[in-house]
Amino acid sequence: MGAGIAQVAAAAGHTVVLVDQTDEILKNSKKGIEESLKKVAKKKFADKPEAATQFIESTLKNLTVSTDPVAIVHSTDLVIEAIVENQEVKNDLFKRLDKFAPEHTIFASNTSSLQITQLANSTTRQDRFSGLHFFNPVPVMKLVEIVKTPMTSQKTFESLVDFTKALGKTAVSCKDTPGFIVNRLLVPYLMEAVRLYERGDASKEDIDIAMKLGAGYPMGPFELLDYVGLDTSKYIIDGWYMSEPDNPLFAPSPLLNKLVEEKKLGKKTGEGFYKYK
Repeated sequence: MGAGIAQVAAAAGHTVVLVDQTDEILKNSKKGIEESLKKVAKKKFADKPEAATQFIESTLKNLTVSTDPVAIVHSTDLVIEAIVENQEVKNDLFKRLDKFAPEHTIFASNTSSLQITQLANSTTRQDRFSGLHFFNPVPVMKLVEIVKTPMTSQKTFESLVDFTKALGKTAVSCKDTPGFIVNRLLVPYLMEAVRLYERGDASKEDIDIAMKLGAGYPMGPFELLDYVGLDTSKYIIDGWYMSEPDNPLFAPSPLLNKLVEEKKLGKKTGEGFYKYK
């Protein structure tokens, strides 16, 4: 996700520093961005190879990498965090960066499941803090959810709307509620599909076919769960269940828990609800 966000920001003309833990990760990320840019350029400049080359080169010129966020944060206008979905780890990062970032710098989290207010409270810039939730794959997906906490200033919100539009994305606004808009509707739907299958009411194959042909969805719920990663879905639903244990929509699934325990996480491991070669 971080590499995708870096790519679209650099392509829009922003000076971007992509930060990660090791040089090896960054090397692979840069390689992935270059491959992705080639696909975008081929589609965008189908009959203009020179323009395609210029687009790739100018985008890459806007992008540098670093393993030291503290060293580069002093010159940033916007920090977008897209690290592991762990409240404590994110809080530690924001707390550290808050000490060295300029006063005007806006902090944003790409979290899909954690409360933005709690992340903002780890800093002294609650009014310059917001959720900025992109969707995967970032270069393709047009939507960005801008999540406002009660402390997010109107100026910060408007700045993020302008930034999102400059990337060629569509922004929607949401309060700091579990799952924001998309995941708040999507994850309970996915979990209800699993429960339907657990009860033996229908096969997973028929459920997928039904939702594709009957509801017009591009993927069935089990195909989507495997694509997203079963561990990711479990992490989200577990977090919501902890905060609202009486909400039946957030009830955990024994089958999902079993598959994650067996390391059958979906496409990325070769098996989830379905098997992949």
